[in-house]
Amino acid sequence: MHLILLTHERELAKKTNTGALLCDPLPGVVVSRIEWARKNPNADLLTFIDQGRVGLLYPSAEVAAHTSVLPSALATHGIDTLILIDSTWQEARKIYNRSAYLHELPRISLPLGLQSQFNLRRNQREGGLCTAECAAMLMSEAGFRSAAQVVEQRFSKFLSEFGA
Repeated sequence: MHLILLTHERELAKKTNTGALLCDPLPGVVVSRIEWARKNPNADLLTFIDQGRVGLLYPSAEVAAHTSVLPSALATHGIDTLILIDSTWQEARKIYNRSAYLHELPRISLPLGLQSQFNLRRNQREGGLCTAECAAMLMSEAGFRSAAQVVEQRFSKFLSEFGA
């Protein structure tokens, strides 16, 4: 499994960015972090997309027409690489809306009504998970349970360090 974190530049400096928890090695999972650029899309990202087998994790309510829910979606679409937009919810919408190359990708969504443990930022989306929570769920559903457990452990430690 390959996860691509399409990260907003502001997230790179934030101590509360949970995407960073995925950047150390994980069993059976490759994670690439790509900084999003509005005017100059990353060439490696475009190459991955052109090769196919890439999906986008994006909330179903916003892209209902093209959405599949895990776990069957990965097999149905032959997806082995998933892009996760690593930013605030407001920035994620902007990244999606301003990145035409993401619009035609098969969209994968997580079940609705999930509760996030992440409470370190204001104006969080109701039912929205942080990057680490999304990644752990994706890995678990795709059969990479040991990688998911590593992320969950890192996330628990992360929250305890912030006193959450």
